[in-house]
Amino acid sequence: MKRIFVVSDTHGGLSNWEKFRREFLKGADLLIHAGDVLYHGPRNPLPEGYDPRGLVEELNNLKVPLVFCRGNCDADVDQLLLRYPLSFPYAYCFVNGCKIVVTHYLEGIRVEDFQVDLLICGHTHVPTIERRGKTMILNPGSLALPKGSSPSFAIIDLEEGKAEVLSLEGEVLKRANL
Repeated sequence: MKRIFVVSDTHGGLSNWEKFRREFLKGADLLIHAGDVLYHGPRNPLPEGYDPRGLVEELNNLKVPLVFCRGNCDADVDQLLLRYPLSFPYAYCFVNGCKIVVTHYLEGIRVEDFQVDLLICGHTHVPTIERRGKTMILNPGSLALPKGSSPSFAIIDLEEGKAEVLSLEGEVLKRANL
């Protein structure tokens, strides 16, 4: 396993998800979703192509292994529909010796307490890559309701030792070495 794709805050938006799947996802060995999968929440507008049921079908039929972390807009009923567990408050992965923790919220977290190589989060809808000590923090932004940029996702290439946040047009928005 060498290429991990990361999304967050899809909020039931099917249109951008379909473009992401069609144009980018074919090279993925693993997909990580950092939460707010199906529901848009009371403070957000409806995303373009809002179709939670359609997004469930897409996610459940993927041929790529999935790791989900539950977000603040995810509900118990969402878990009844999704084939993979919505882990809360953290999901843990070990991929090719890389220790990864996934959470929806970064606020209030002491990153150094996790002793991981990569901490993946969502919630803000703002793409970010930064280093704190030995840990790389990655927020892919939002595929459905981005703030301050275009819809975005991330690719982590463990073989090349790099992480990138890309727009749905393929433009590199952020890049860092792991």
